[in-house]
Amino acid sequence: MSFDPAAARATWRTLEPYHGAIYFVPEAREVYRALGLADRMQGYFASRSAPMGAVSADVVIATFFNFDPDLVRRSMHHVWDIAAPHDVVGARFRAVHRMIVRLIPEAVDAPAIHEGLDLARRAAMAACERPEGRPLFAGHAGLAWPEEPHLALWHAVTLLREYRGDGHIAALTLAGLSGCEALVTHAAAGDVPAEVLQSTRDRTQQDWQAAIERLRSIGWLAPDGSFTDLGRERRAWIERHTDELAAAPFAVLGEAGCERLRELVRPLSRTMSAAIGR
Repeated sequence: MSFDPAAARATWRTLEPYHGAIYFVPEAREVYRALGLADRMQGYFASRSAPMGAVSADVVIATFFNFDPDLVRRSMHHVWDIAAPHDVVGARFRAVHRMIVRLIPEAVDAPAIHEGLDLARRAAMAACERPEGRPLFAGHAGLAWPEEPHLALWHAVTLLREYRGDGHIAALTLAGLSGCEALVTHAAAGDVPAEVLQSTRDRTQQDWQAAIERLRSIGWLAPDGSFTDLGRERRAWIERHTDELAAAPFAVLGEAGCERLRELVRPLSRTMSAAIGR
């Protein structure tokens, strides 16, 4: 039976806030600060890269792809001398637990959590069978599964998220884009304002303008910064290939299983999104 990769994309979109809220809540800043990681971006880069071990700033630049390299180097400078990777991983799970207990206490040990975990874990374990070419996913896949269902669900969602992310970077790289150029095409697609993408990745105006000029030179952008037909076609190609590369884990659930997983997690994701203003 064929599986539509669009079902994987729809499921990822529904699951994402259950994972992504951790980047915006005070619980994360508190636990990282307790380890000595006082800067917010230190905590972000360290916590997301820690499953890969004490990696260098260059590894983070490569696997995170679109952040300003100087920002990464500043944030990662001596970070593993301050806190060991396994301590950062443990702190992150503590922050996730506190976040869920505060934002959606009714979800802890709820039947929907157990059923959602069964489905998400099946998909995540399928992803673990093919880790090749997915370094950030593979690092997270090597972590022990939490015993608490609400944390195990978060871990499963995180695995599926990083699996997709590694595939997305592969598609961007195959399309010949740099990290900043990828951000400019994201902005041109209209999903997120350019100002938000530029500021959150700490991209300088010089870098941003250079990316715009190169995309114009290869025919992707019009003089006003909007997509040309070629640019729109190439961005659609990237998204299509990202969906295809992310589909295999969700295919084990089938489209009906994906829809059921979305039904179970959607209320949790919506509550989290509303709580953090996203």
